[in-house]
Amino acid sequence: MEHCVGPLPVGTLVVKPERHVLHVAELTDDEAAELGPLLRQAASVVTELANPTQVYVCLWSHGPVHIHFVVQPADASGLERAGVHGPALQAAMFARRKHPDRSAVEEFADRARPLFART
Repeated sequence: MEHCVGPLPVGTLVVKPERHVLHVAELTDDEAAELGPLLRQAASVVTELANPTQVYVCLWSHGPVHIHFVVQPADASGLERAGVHGPALQAAMFARRKHPDRSAVEEFADRARPLFART
């Protein structure tokens, strides 16, 4: 688990397997069993700390051997400002190339860390 690097908002987390795989179908039974609860926990932490209108959870897969799930807070004002939602919102944010403030990202991570440790 780590904070997303790139032009997505503060509070966007990345969940990925420890080993490199390209396809969800390549996950072991143990990895797959851990994934659902971890994604739910990540979405809960993002919801608690960012208080978004909704939380997007999407799979990104980059060859040759890398999958990760992006857990992104989305609030009504940001959606309205962008005029798009879902994958189009993420594409618009990448096109805009505005990265979140590093200190805000670090502060979010400091607040999130103990929430993951409590379970």
